Amino acid sequence: MRLLACFWDHARMSHRLEPLVIRHTRRLPLPSGPVGQGGVAARQFDAALLSVGFKLSADLMERLSGLTEGTVVEIAARTLDTVREMAGDHVRHNVYFVDFPANVPDTFDFWMWCIAEALADDASRDGTLARLSTGVVDLLTLPSYGSYQHTYAEMLAAHDELIAAAGDRMTVLHLGGTPDGEVTALYLAMAGSTTPLGEEGLRDLRLLAGACADGPQPEVIPVRENRAVVNLARLHAGADLLLDTVTDVLRLACALSDGDVTLTEPTRFSSLSRPLRRALLAGLDSVVAAAPAKLADVSAHREMFKRLGERLHPHEYPRWPHAADVFAVARGEKEARSFDSRIEELIGTDDIGGAVRLLTAAPGKLFRSLDRLLRMCRTQDERDAVVTAAEQAAPQVSGRVLLSVREHFHNRTREAGERRVFINRLGRAWVTADTRPPVLPPERTRLIAALDAETRRRLPEPGHLLIDPDVLDVALPLSGKATAAGLGVLPRGSLSPVDGELLRFFTYWKQTSHTTDFDLSALMLRADYSTLSWLSYTALTAVEGEHSGDITNAPEGASEFINLRLGAVRGAFIVPQVNIFSGEGFEEVEESFFGFMLRDAEQEGRPFEARTVRMKSELRGPGKVALPLAFLRGDDGRWQAKWLHLYLKGNPSSNRVEGNRVSVATLLRGIVERDYLTVRYLTDLMNDRATATTLWDGKSVPDGPVTYIGLERPEGLHADSLIITPENLRDLIPA
Repeated sequence: MRLLACFWDHARMSHRLEPLVIRHTRRLPLPSGPVGQGGVAARQFDAALLSVGFKLSADLMERLSGLTEGTVVEIAARTLDTVREMAGDHVRHNVYFVDFPANVPDTFDFWMWCIAEALADDASRDGTLARLSTGVVDLLTLPSYGSYQHTYAEMLAAHDELIAAAGDRMTVLHLGGTPDGEVTALYLAMAGSTTPLGEEGLRDLRLLAGACADGPQPEVIPVRENRAVVNLARLHAGADLLLDTVTDVLRLACALSDGDVTLTEPTRFSSLSRPLRRALLAGLDSVVAAAPAKLADVSAHREMFKRLGERLHPHEYPRWPHAADVFAVARGEKEARSFDSRIEELIGTDDIGGAVRLLTAAPGKLFRSLDRLLRMCRTQDERDAVVTAAEQAAPQVSGRVLLSVREHFHNRTREAGERRVFINRLGRAWVTADTRPPVLPPERTRLIAALDAETRRRLPEPGHLLIDPDVLDVALPLSGKATAAGLGVLPRGSLSPVDGELLRFFTYWKQTSHTTDFDLSALMLRADYSTLSWLSYTALTAVEGEHSGDITNAPEGASEFINLRLGAVRGAFIVPQVNIFSGEGFEEVEESFFGFMLRDAEQEGRPFEARTVRMKSELRGPGKVALPLAFLRGDDGRWQAKWLHLYLKGNPSSNRVEGNRVSVATLLRGIVERDYLTVRYLTDLMNDRATATTLWDGKSVPDGPVTYIGLERPEGLHADSLIITPENLRDLIPA
């Protein structure tokens, strides 16, 4: 019985982690079960997948066809649930105007109709007349405004069936390895990532780390947040912790309290059991005992360490005196001068040479300080010393920092006084004048050459390089915070082609406990970023398209849509946005997401059709206005998507497109006019080592192994090929 229980526990764990594998790899772990005749069920499974824009690869179809029908049906049910959620098809998308985008009324006419309906209703007539007598009427007080006036079934009946088109999205699910092998491989890839993961990635890593605590571990975990999540699993499994700074222990304490391991937001530490307290104190003691200078790291998070000390009670454990020193420093009872303070003292006395010599002990800090140091240099000798130190330290700097600094100096050609965009790790953005003196061209050129040489040295031998041209303008994922979870989502700064006649945005939200009103809007801008027009609940129709109608309450979930005819758009930019008018924020609602669809003009169909969805991303960020992406018209008239992943602070309530169009245009200019390091940059460096480089034509693939880089994995690639798609694009970043 004990063996049977273990088997079922393992099966449940495999089924729980299977969606993670599908979402992150587009592979279905090797289906297993009794041998049978499952061909019919497999074809039905494939047809159901097609309705949401997915399909089975030939290998996966063959594998499923050899299993029993019941096994295939069980696998299909689980998989369909996963891919429907990926595309946003797991909820019902209704619209206020039942036959949207047809017959959407003029805004004023619609409001007058709502007033007429209110006057015709005995229950609302007197109140409406009283408000009208003041000259103002609140739309939210009108019974027919803001709530669906028909059922979901009635909306479906008002629309013809979608006509299939060659341009519909088709995401292939490939045959994976064994469930354990797929889970382990995904865990190793995410835990060992050279770039930080996003919120969803960290959440998934926590599940994977718990399942893989007793299995293979990555040789190195370079990202501190990832290490905290892995340490949490190791702590529960009784394994040794991976600690080399006191901040590693602080992050682990945050993980134990379900807090923010990035240390961006304060964590309310929960009460900890004695075994957990002992583990954390022993970890702090061992770190400081091995390197007392690491006490200096405490000052960066002094308040958090003080609060942690109140939970750990270090005075009860005299056997770990070095751990007590950590909290003495946090309370100001013991001095531990930080590395940064020593640097600032040298810079404050204009000792640039001394600062550079000290910074060589911390190559990452040196690279992050290069711009500032070069601006402060007074002589050519000082500038030469800074660049020489950077050249010598480059081999010790992480690949992510190398590329970030390379992108920074590539964009340091602007003149003083131009606008500068700041974006923090939460996606909050703001703009200010760039008052920095320029970095002189000789030093800038020399640094860029050194960074290119070091990056090229670290890149692997690609063999035959096979490249999908559409991936070349995708920005390198230097941080998982620069993107969002979802389907077809690319890192901030990426460009991707937009092919279709109709562009349709959608947003969905479901409130948790309070009445919540999200408003989908689209701003159309001229080439000089001035406002041309917009679509929103205050402007339901325009030359360019239609709005589906305002929904102001979402206890069961609500959707809003904007339909655009790209050929009719008069401006150079389209900027969709989601404004919080009232109620819960993006991080407080039960669920919220945004996406867009592309269709041919004659396709018809429902307002939401999963197989026309090109992108669906979660809306989880600070602020009151979300800017997921923008659309740019090129010189040739063709449209491209520019990925933003930004959140504006906005107002506490009543955010509208009319009120933020200036700030949106300013931010958009900063993003559009910045050059991001893209996949093209790395593939150009790889060309020197490739035995051959081929641009994939979307059809045939080489017979032998290749290094494939593209938006979607083609069928028929050699089994020994290295495959890079957006799901694992971080693997391109050299260690």
